[in-house]
Amino acid sequence: MAFCSNCGTRLIEGAAFCPECGTKTWTGGASAQPSAPSPIQAQSPPAYEPPQQAPPRQPERVPVRFGPIHFEVVEKQTLKFLKAEFENSAVRYESGGMYYMKGNLEIESNLPSAGGFLKSMVTRENMVKPVIKGTGMVWFEPSFGDFTIMDLMNEEWILDRGAYFASEMGVDLGAYTNKTFSGLFSGEVFFQTRVSGVGKVVIISNGPLETIELNNEKLVVDGSFAVARQASVQLTVARASKGIFGSMLSGEGIVNTFTGTGKVLIAPASNRHITMVNYLSNIHKRVMQIKNS
Repeated sequence: MAFCSNCGTRLIEGAAFCPECGTKTWTGGASAQPSAPSPIQAQSPPAYEPPQQAPPRQPERVPVRFGPIHFEVVEKQTLKFLKAEFENSAVRYESGGMYYMKGNLEIESNLPSAGGFLKSMVTRENMVKPVIKGTGMVWFEPSFGDFTIMDLMNEEWILDRGAYFASEMGVDLGAYTNKTFSGLFSGEVFFQTRVSGVGKVVIISNGPLETIELNNEKLVVDGSFAVARQASVQLTVARASKGIFGSMLSGEGIVNTFTGTGKVLIAPASNRHITMVNYLSNIHKRVMQIKNS
């Protein structure tokens, strides 16, 4: 039952107006009641967030680029000198290897890491690798041995102990670990020097080097006169003949075996100066043994 909202008179079902005062009903029906307006929900303003500031841009580190080094091997009075010409260049070398230098040049020496210290102990190389920078000319210590200048082009080589002498800054130095048995019997010890990257590397040997190229082949060397090899060539130690008895009959015993594809640099014969020095050294040792006995 519905009543008029104005005068309270009972409304006839289905009437659109109140019969007493003529007030119009809300829905046109007797049972319709005006719906109460929904209250407006007050919305709280969003929390204030300060504008995010981008982190300060760190200045980009521009790699220091050095000019190329011009190396030259000069022979004087049976001795061989390594000469280097600098033009805003830098070179890393074995400690104590500098003879004299001229020009606007400076030497920097930094202590190595723990790994570099260990490597220097096992590879018979100096712990500190000084760096000469600037423009000028440098003469390095003379030697009776032979200097060989290698130009690496994104290559990786393994050098014999004591073979490294100097390199440009684009060449990285590291250590290569031989297998236990190979390092023990090959004469190359467990660690060797690894050089990789782009730039010139100077190695020193007892005699002129010969290049042997392997194409998935095997090279057997009776001795430790292999000075350098590409990292793609593996070094192993094996008996020259099958079985212990066969090795005893052949007289070869244990040999160094290089397998794979790549280059191997060997110095099969010492030059006449190294040969003479070794010969005189052996005589001196024998004389001292006789004297002490």
